[in-house]
Amino acid sequence: MQEFDPRRPTLRYTPRLMVGIGGICALALGWKLTAAEATAPMPQKLDSAAIAMLQHEAFAQAEALPGFARPENVAVKVLPGDTLEAAVARTGVSSEEARRAVRTLGEAMDTVHIKAGMTFDAAIARPSGETGAAGEARLVGLSLRTGPATAITLSRTFDGALRLREMEEAIRSETTVAQGEIHGSLYESAAKLGATSSVTSKVVKLFAHKLDFQRDIKAGDEFKLVFERKVTESGRVVETGELEYAEVKGVKFYRFERNNGDVDYFDETGKNIRGFLLRTPVDGARITSNFGPRRHPVLGFRRSHQGVDFGAGTGTPILAAGDGVVVEARRWGGYGNWVRLRHANGWETGYAHTSRYAKGIRAGVRVKQGQVIAYVGSTGMSTGPHLHYEVWRNGQRVNPIGAKVPQGTILAGAELNAFKTKMARIDTMLAKAGTAGEDIKLAAAETDTVAQANLRR
Repeated sequence: MQEFDPRRPTLRYTPRLMVGIGGICALALGWKLTAAEATAPMPQKLDSAAIAMLQHEAFAQAEALPGFARPENVAVKVLPGDTLEAAVARTGVSSEEARRAVRTLGEAMDTVHIKAGMTFDAAIARPSGETGAAGEARLVGLSLRTGPATAITLSRTFDGALRLREMEEAIRSETTVAQGEIHGSLYESAAKLGATSSVTSKVVKLFAHKLDFQRDIKAGDEFKLVFERKVTESGRVVETGELEYAEVKGVKFYRFERNNGDVDYFDETGKNIRGFLLRTPVDGARITSNFGPRRHPVLGFRRSHQGVDFGAGTGTPILAAGDGVVVEARRWGGYGNWVRLRHANGWETGYAHTSRYAKGIRAGVRVKQGQVIAYVGSTGMSTGPHLHYEVWRNGQRVNPIGAKVPQGTILAGAELNAFKTKMARIDTMLAKAGTAGEDIKLAAAETDTVAQANLRR
């Protein structure tokens, strides 16, 4: 038997063999993991259904908490003076639970500078009466919309922690048709078809040249609108864009950009709808006194009323009836606060009894048609808030309702051909909408997806 010699190295093959095999296995495993990581598919983009499922998951992951009843949904509104923590605590959870939830939400949003009126939904599990358990409720999930296309959810994991997810819906740009009948006001009727107040305001201003919405519009009158908007996958309107077409009582206007970059609206013949002067310089106002002889409401005797009175609430914006220059913006006897504008070709307009002037309005300033120049009031010899509106022609007052004012521009040549091409495209959309009996969108080629759904946590 050979004796052990400490000076001579021993050869133990089995341990070295095992170490070598282990190293080979580790290399193989590392290569496999690296390859799997390199070929792992990208996270799937979320559509509205997937986002809804994730929001629902925040309320459904803890269906059966021991000692607690089935979770219930609680809608919460942040009150004036509330902190977000106080709002969460109102659901019945403990202060510590509310603090933990807000701390987690703080990873994705500003939880300090919140506004009253903000709302969120919480899923709350309360102690079960069957088991006799007592104590505070437990937060199972929370869903909070942080923008038109963004939301945050909290959901309880199996180990009791709160998991935060941030979600963003896809937003697409589209051009849509809204058509129907006027019942109530145009604002109310258009809103039911998805038109925002900003879109309807543009319509009212357009038709101020042709229609008086107080006198000319009746219940059942038809209207059609074509406008751009941005919409989330779930159908929420993020913002509205240009009004491409408007029709009320058969009067039609098309939006068109001219060769010089100016944008305006034209009728079917290519005539600019921008009349020389607006028929109604106050949106939504009603005529309370016409031009001509009348009994003066303050003086009590009969004399000529040399303008038209529009009844409206104090502070209602007054619009410049046409392009021009401010000649006067001053106090003028019984007219109270008075503004006079000089337009082209000997035309002038006057605005009396205003409560105040718009910012920057003073003698010598140029104004554009539709620009706010003052606000309705009751200054001077007046019995209540209204606008006294006058139109002057070569120094003589004329009836604002019947005055024959100059017409606008008429397109010709290449511009008229380009306008007709756009008009035909709009008319095709309207025809399809009338056949389908519902809103339609432009072809997919004209729809631009500007944001994709994304799960960030």
